[in-house]
Amino acid sequence: MNSQERVRAGRHYVTGEWTQLAWNPDGEIERVVPGHGDGETWIAPGLIDLQINGGYGHDFNSLPLTVDTVIQATRRLWEKGVTLYYPTVITNGDEEIEQLLRVIDAACREDERVGSTIGGIHLEGPFISPEEGPKGAHDSRYIKAPDWELFMRWQAASGNRIWIVTLSPEWPEAAGFIRACAEAGIVASIGHTAATPEQIREAVAAGATMSTHLGNGAHLTLPRHPNYIWEQLAHDELWAGMIADGNHLPDSVIKVILRAKLSKSLLVSDAVYLSGMPPGEYETHIGGNVVLTPEGRLHLARKPELLAGSAMMLVDAVCRLAESGLCSFADAWEMASTLPAQAMGQADRYGLKRGAQADFVLVEKRKGRLRILETVKGGHSVYRMER
Repeated sequence: MNSQERVRAGRHYVTGEWTQLAWNPDGEIERVVPGHGDGETWIAPGLIDLQINGGYGHDFNSLPLTVDTVIQATRRLWEKGVTLYYPTVITNGDEEIEQLLRVIDAACREDERVGSTIGGIHLEGPFISPEEGPKGAHDSRYIKAPDWELFMRWQAASGNRIWIVTLSPEWPEAAGFIRACAEAGIVASIGHTAATPEQIREAVAAGATMSTHLGNGAHLTLPRHPNYIWEQLAHDELWAGMIADGNHLPDSVIKVILRAKLSKSLLVSDAVYLSGMPPGEYETHIGGNVVLTPEGRLHLARKPELLAGSAMMLVDAVCRLAESGLCSFADAWEMASTLPAQAMGQADRYGLKRGAQADFVLVEKRKGRLRILETVKGGHSVYRMER
């Protein structure tokens, strides 16, 4: 790649001013300076999805999982502007979880670009609440108390790639497990929980730093106060993950989370493999029989009031949130890019700034819709839209 190919320009996603970005052969940004151009092409940091189960028919939780499935899923995510993601392995049998982790690790080792796009693995369960509502679509047969020895076995199988663990603090073993995670540099995230406010406080004191899809994975009816949602909102130490697909949270709740969490709000897709698939009834590991409606709502067939994950990709959630008027386009994009990097302790490596990794996208904004024109990962163009 010559020096001319290592330059891109577009409207800066925050300022709207035309900006030129250049990077060196090592894939690091060298300069971000005023540029020239016209039209509605914008330049923005690559999206970072901290919680995604699959998409376009590719499922990270169905066995047998293959290396090719992980590689193909990654390529489809490049098309959606994602330059870093955390494939999410959910509650399952001990051996099944180990197999899934081994395959993801193998895919990272087989394809260098895929390996650099997978920031780590998000283990969502099985150390969650067994109660109906909080457990969501997770299989109650496999839910169990936090077990550090078992977790270390899984961590070894993953090639030490597990960076996020979602668990419920309601287990007596939870505080010690969270403390061990914090000491190992692993993000402990509170989710799928029926914990008391005291247990939430104990989890934060032990080192929990995140809430997994706050407001979801919860009882349909809660005491007005206190409850585990209010308690998590009140802790400034906790980053708040949100699913902004229009189904998981009402806009009024998103507005409250944004105000309570200020600059610690995160967008996640929680997309399952049915994202991008036709409406209909499907058999899945996540929830068994599920229904994907024409409107894009994915719910359990046996209990339509309970959702079974999201069928919306992260870039579409960014667009929807910005169009709702609850925040600006720039703020919505940052909740899905630079802020997740910050939550993972990697703020210096990401963003449109000198010395950061050249992970960015060119986006076209037209009539309230976003189209990814190009995705650049580590200075290499990994996707260009055909014109």
